[in-house]
Amino acid sequence: MYKHNMGKDYYKVLGIQKGAADDEIKKAYRKMALKYHPDKNKSPDAEDKFKEIAEAYDVLSDPKKREIYDQFGEEGLKGGGSAGPNGTNFQYTFHGDPHAVFAEFFGGRNPFDMFFGQRNGEEDMDIDDDPLSSFSGFGMGGMGGMGGIGGMGGLPGFQRARTSAKKQDPPVTHELKVSLEEIFTGCTKKMKIRRKRLNPDGQTLRQEDTILTIDVKKGWKEGTKITFPKQGDETANNIPADIIFVLKDKPHPVFKRSGSDVIYTAKISLQEALCGCSLTVPTLDKKTHTMAFKDIIQPGSQRRIAGEGLPLPKQPDRRGDLVIEFQVHLPESLSNTTREKLKELLPL
Repeated sequence: MYKHNMGKDYYKVLGIQKGAADDEIKKAYRKMALKYHPDKNKSPDAEDKFKEIAEAYDVLSDPKKREIYDQFGEEGLKGGGSAGPNGTNFQYTFHGDPHAVFAEFFGGRNPFDMFFGQRNGEEDMDIDDDPLSSFSGFGMGGMGGMGGIGGMGGLPGFQRARTSAKKQDPPVTHELKVSLEEIFTGCTKKMKIRRKRLNPDGQTLRQEDTILTIDVKKGWKEGTKITFPKQGDETANNIPADIIFVLKDKPHPVFKRSGSDVIYTAKISLQEALCGCSLTVPTLDKKTHTMAFKDIIQPGSQRRIAGEGLPLPKQPDRRGDLVIEFQVHLPESLSNTTREKLKELLPL
């Protein structure tokens, strides 16, 4: 059996060998998910096992995720320092809803309703017998590209399911406000949401609070979207909406950002602009730079301090620049004597 050096062995979780074909992966997930589904399996670890199976299938059924996992293991897949194909950064986070994976695989239907609902409470049936394979048209060849019950149309029940297919609610978007310091260092945000969930009877609803965890990476740009699939309200007739968080910069008392650069506004007097000045410039990492300017400083002109900005989102070991933008303060009034002296001294 193939074993990764770091992290979970998704092949072992599904009981297959590395290099397994796509239909083997689908068949293994179908078998394991039916065996450990919490509605059927009442063992204490069934829920954890069911989630682990869903994560394994989510990775191995996706060619890109699988390629990175085969090369770098779970740690590399989840951002442990390894780059993805062609040198690009890749970070995978399982959305955490094994029931969403199960529902998508089986076309939005619960197969237990059809295969076990009329079995007079025979809860001890051996799922390893794979009840799906005992029905005509349920082999892997009959699944087509769907990999689950929702793609089969040989029985009247499935025909009805297709005609009354659930539609997913439109995405629900929230702002995720972060400070420049949080973008500079990276941070973890925990967002509490309240949503509706179906009770086991499939009709009545309950309210449920859940915590969504967002790992904000160094240098993420404003507008970055983080999606949690199917975490919205659930009813008997819908597919829950995706929850999307959109990164938004909090106003900063000292800096503003422009891409990966941060801008510091230096307010200087007319005398300093004309005769030179010395400035102490702060940085995001609590350091300071003392700089002397001897040349005339034009209002709105800029100077750069290389490498003192925000981390680059795709290369967080590199940083943008700190941009000093000069704002020249003109006096509100002048005495007649001063005005006459300036006329003599200043060029036209």
